Amino acid sequence: MRKSRLFLVGVLLLIGVIWLNGCGKEEAAKNESISKLPVVDEVFEKIQERAVYPVKKDELIEGALRGMTDTIGDPYSTYLTGQEAESHRESLAGSRVGIGAEMTRTNGKYVIVAPIKGGPAEKAGLLPYDEIVRVNGERLANETLRDVVNMIRGDKGTEVKLTIFRPEADKHMEYTITRDHMPVQSVSHQLIKERDAKLGYIALSMFGEETAKEWQKATSDVIKKGAQAIIIDLRGNPGGYLKAVSEISSSLLEEDRTFVVMQDAQGNLTPVSTEKDEKLSFNERLKQIPVVVIQDVGSASASEVLSAAIKDLKRGEIIGTTSFGKGTVQETMELSNGGELKLSTSKWLTPKEKWIHGKGVTADIEVKQHTLFTEHLQMVTDTMKEGHFNDQVAYAQRMLKAFDHRPGRTDGYFDRETAEAVQAFRAEYEIKEGYDMDREFFTALKTAAEEYRAERKNDKQLRMAVDFLVNELEK
Repeated sequence: MRKSRLFLVGVLLLIGVIWLNGCGKEEAAKNESISKLPVVDEVFEKIQERAVYPVKKDELIEGALRGMTDTIGDPYSTYLTGQEAESHRESLAGSRVGIGAEMTRTNGKYVIVAPIKGGPAEKAGLLPYDEIVRVNGERLANETLRDVVNMIRGDKGTEVKLTIFRPEADKHMEYTITRDHMPVQSVSHQLIKERDAKLGYIALSMFGEETAKEWQKATSDVIKKGAQAIIIDLRGNPGGYLKAVSEISSSLLEEDRTFVVMQDAQGNLTPVSTEKDEKLSFNERLKQIPVVVIQDVGSASASEVLSAAIKDLKRGEIIGTTSFGKGTVQETMELSNGGELKLSTSKWLTPKEKWIHGKGVTADIEVKQHTLFTEHLQMVTDTMKEGHFNDQVAYAQRMLKAFDHRPGRTDGYFDRETAEAVQAFRAEYEIKEGYDMDREFFTALKTAAEEYRAERKNDKQLRMAVDFLVNELEK
């Protein structure tokens, strides 16, 4: 049985309510024993024999497995099917096999957000806003986004045929794309120069299998270039593996320092300390130079372990807002049917033995971001007109307000005042005149927000981190 410890925000799955602990052989349901609990066998048999809605045996069993984890009342304990388990492992892996394109589902359409640079999709010619209509000749209808992603995925070297509709060309196009390995980068970095100071900026999007190695390369690069301090950006980081947190903590803290404390179901406490990793060689300057962590409400689990350790051990300052607040640890255990059980088996405590579950790690310096940084940017393909009332209109109203165009309301009702704000935005960004929210308008909204975010001066939290470190270095 493979077990791995995860510090990751999970997804609450829809689940059933039946308990059982075995899977029989493929045969008629009548008199088939699938558990040691008679009432479970009884319910299973009656559903198979008499339910007006037919349900496959495997689906009943998987519903029961989900039901057991639901009964725990813990959103982070769940049953994963074999396919879900594989997707979960891929999310933390160093690479994934696919066509290399980010997708979304909007208004019932499956839309390409952006092909990954250098990936198979980009090389084949796919573009943002392309709508996927068919996969291998099968027309898409009411599938979930996950279903479509799974249809497109496959083994390295195999082909997938996509039929797409390109709105700009107003025509359908056929593409045959060869699947390939796509590296997953969890660490990005740059050197920031400010008032004669050099600061290493390192952003961690998750704590995956290769994160510690990527962290080693990033820190080595910025220190080699003269970085005098480090900014660690954990915003939006949902967590990941304990091992990755341990390796990164060990590079920043002295050896044998307790950076997290585990508490089992019986209440027993086990300190976990930093240690030297013989496979990774970190620059010793990392242990001495000033450190600042930037976090927000999207920083969870493993991110909170790192920020809490830095805060409790007075290794650096935390800037931003209070983090998510997930203080449990999950073990992932393989099951005989190919699925996995992800079960909360421990609480984790800060070095000062505080449990941050439901509370989060508070920032030393509270800094709230501009709305354009916190708003989830959407791709909308439909056209909205006066009188429409929906979530897409509400999104546009919030964005217009953030750009100081005064829609008057943000409840999703498209009235005359909103139309005038749309017209003013279109004029400012030199879009064809009009009062409707069409694809061109929504594209301009998204582009304008991305350009705003790209300007470092607009990032209040990063700005504060830079100013704080520069002032520290000048003392």
